[in-house]
Amino acid sequence: MPRRSYAQYCAAARALDAVGERWTLLIVRELLAGPRRYTDLHADLPGVSTDVLASRLKELEADGLVERRRPGRAANTHHYELTPRGRRLRPVLAALAAWGADDLGEPRPTDAVRSHWFALPLLRAVRRAAPQAAGTAEVRLPGGPFRLLLDPDDPDGPGYADGPAEDTADRPDAVLTLDDATAADLAAGRLTLGAATARERLTVDGTTPLAAALRAAG
Repeated sequence: MPRRSYAQYCAAARALDAVGERWTLLIVRELLAGPRRYTDLHADLPGVSTDVLASRLKELEADGLVERRRPGRAANTHHYELTPRGRRLRPVLAALAAWGADDLGEPRPTDAVRSHWFALPLLRAVRRAAPQAAGTAEVRLPGGPFRLLLDPDDPDGPGYADGPAEDTADRPDAVLTLDDATAADLAAGRLTLGAATARERLTVDGTTPLAAALRAAG
């Protein structure tokens, strides 16, 4: 079935023609952290059908926002990753997350939760508290870790990545440990980084300049 178009000579309408379908921007959200397999995407998009996910990925490929790659010659599966144009959607997702943060409240019994869904709001909170902070901050939430990639010279760069920094070469400059409620309060602006630390709802470990900057943040 061909996609519907708003058929309006308007930049916003053109953008919505490409990414306005249900699930599309959430697929982009998942791929902002790096390449993902189809099975990984399906696991972290609870509620999407396999048919809809496959269809949206094909549409994103056709629009030049996503590309499908085989990670190695011996691999029998493909990874999906954002193209440079697709990565330019990160500020759009960040703005939507900031706009919707006030509506988070308490999780509903039917709500799925994934730790990395807090990445964009926490990236915003960290940058607001310490705008010149640079380095890798590993965030540890009950559902699992992810990394914030802080670069004041490239605020629209990669931003965050999945999983812990396990390799010695990628050892994080700071480790932030908190729970989901604290992450939601930081996302909504109900709590600052400094207040969360002072109230012992957030711990910042590390001896680097980044860790010191985050501990000193107001």
